[in-house]
Amino acid sequence: MSFTLSELPYDYDALAPYMSRETLEYHHDKHHQAYVTNGNNLLKGTEFEGQSLEEIVKNSFGKNVPLFNNAGQHYNHMHFWNWMKPNGGGDKLPGRLAKKIDEDLGGFEKFKADFIAAGVGQFGSGWAWLSVKNGKLEISKTGNGENPLVHGATPILGVDVWEHSYYIDYRNRRPDYLKAFVENLVNWDYVDQLFEKA
Repeated sequence: MSFTLSELPYDYDALAPYMSRETLEYHHDKHHQAYVTNGNNLLKGTEFEGQSLEEIVKNSFGKNVPLFNNAGQHYNHMHFWNWMKPNGGGDKLPGRLAKKIDEDLGGFEKFKADFIAAGVGQFGSGWAWLSVKNGKLEISKTGNGENPLVHGATPILGVDVWEHSYYIDYRNRRPDYLKAFVENLVNWDYVDQLFEKA
């Protein structure tokens, strides 16, 4: 299986003013493309050829660091573009997901505060996550390209806190970027699809 860069599911201007055309052009066309190109080169001739992307991420973790870094970031970004949509965010969540957030995470406002805190608290590059593990929702954070798959969880929402994902629009104001992400960008329908599958 080779990695391919999929098109954005919306126009480059569609997420403004919360995420600019310039950010999407750099982040999608340059950064994500680099993970795809490097990942394909690093995959050639390895035992991981022919595996699905999820299998490559899980199986290369701790065994082939360069491949894992690029495959992990490809997986993360493939979902990241779909985790956002124009006029997204807010607290109007599909029923079962809203109920589960109430049960496992103490309600939407607490989820929002804890999710933003995970992103703010991730030192350096990385991600903040909402995942399903052992039938329960949990919030976590990981460094670099790591994701919950390698910790036995299924990510259903993630936010990129590498500086390239927000620096053009927010400079060093990571908390403002995370707040804008949850309040104005999250595609809750896509999160719900992943939740139903998990």
